[in-house]
Amino acid sequence: MGELTAEKHVKYIISVEKRKDDLQSVMMEHIRMNGAYWGLTTLDILGKLDTVDINEVVSWVLKCQHESDIVGLQNEDGSFSGDIWGEVDSRFSYIAVSCLSLLNQLEKINVEKAVNYIVSCKNMDGGFGCTPGGESHSGQIFCCVGALAIMGSLHHIDKDLLGWWLCERQVKSGGLNGRPEKLPDVCYSWWVLSSLIMIGRVHWINKEKLIKFILDCQDTENGGISDRPDDAVDVYHTYFGIAGLSLLEYPGLKAIDPAYALPVDVVNRIFLGKK
Repeated sequence: MGELTAEKHVKYIISVEKRKDDLQSVMMEHIRMNGAYWGLTTLDILGKLDTVDINEVVSWVLKCQHESDIVGLQNEDGSFSGDIWGEVDSRFSYIAVSCLSLLNQLEKINVEKAVNYIVSCKNMDGGFGCTPGGESHSGQIFCCVGALAIMGSLHHIDKDLLGWWLCERQVKSGGLNGRPEKLPDVCYSWWVLSSLIMIGRVHWINKEKLIKFILDCQDTENGGISDRPDDAVDVYHTYFGIAGLSLLEYPGLKAIDPAYALPVDVVNRIFLGKK
């Protein structure tokens, strides 16, 4: 089994940030906030957050803030719209619940309705879809399980049934896929693994083989992690690969919270005032 080339990944993340004015970065402007989250959280897990100018980051994030309130996006049935245009998806339920919880404002929404809507997205196979009746998918399962965990409502889940569906996502290479008969992808090292941890079934997969799969997806010369071995790297898969290794308790990495997708020490500072 190879080793994590942590320093190379740090240099890769920083190099991506410095290329923010090139054509590719301009074309990806609409997800720059996502990229900032992926990159900064990766650096934090690696213990290298001091390599960026925090004040500059905070200033930029605050410039992106709008007047609207998350609470106003909850619909009568308990679901959440993504924006004023009204698209509904269980991903938006997770985002809303997570953000409001971190802001200590969860009581401002109808939590009971939010829980009931997510439960309505549950399928016969134990998984969850983007809307009621939608196909079960590992990414949507994380969103629904994570939201239920934050709202203290994991008892609505059939943990054995869902755990079985999730552990079947591991293929011969050790990697995990998002749905049956699909190729493995490093990002599911987070989506599947975090859900298994939240429902207490992570021991149902082969952790060693998954670690090897993630490490095999590294660019050991220039840094970064790809979706599968020998593919092009990107910040998205670099974050989810490192986050997955953190969940697997890989040496030298900070622990990450499976529900909030933030380093545990950050979550503790928010809720417990710990340093």
